[in-house]
Amino acid sequence: MFWELMVGLLTGILSGFGVGGGSLLMLYLTMFAGVQQYAAGGINLLYFIACAPAALWSHVKNGLVERPAVLWCTLAGLPVSVAAAFLASWINVDLLRRAFGVLLLYIGVRELRAGRKKGTETQEKAPSDL
Repeated sequence: MFWELMVGLLTGILSGFGVGGGSLLMLYLTMFAGVQQYAAGGINLLYFIACAPAALWSHVKNGLVERPAVLWCTLAGLPVSVAAAFLASWINVDLLRRAFGVLLLYIGVRELRAGRKKGTETQEKAPSDL
């Protein structure tokens, strides 16, 4: 029970920052808690419903949400998410698990590269500011 509380606390904090705590929750549930992929996905969706409003409010308050983009993303995301849910119910669990792993690796590599580019830009600009 202790570890579940700690994972919930950590992923909740990360979700509040908009970092993707739900992805870490999925990894914990499937790799360490022994939850099946479909059940973990359902738990993650319920978790997201609880965390998303606070994160969204924070981002809106800080002016980080482009309202026209929200409209188009919502209009495209709703039908595609329903279709993807039906598709996921027909896909073999092992294939779904591997695809999710590849997605997480791709996101991780992109984030590492983006962080490196940001760090390089900051270091190049810092001496000129002196």
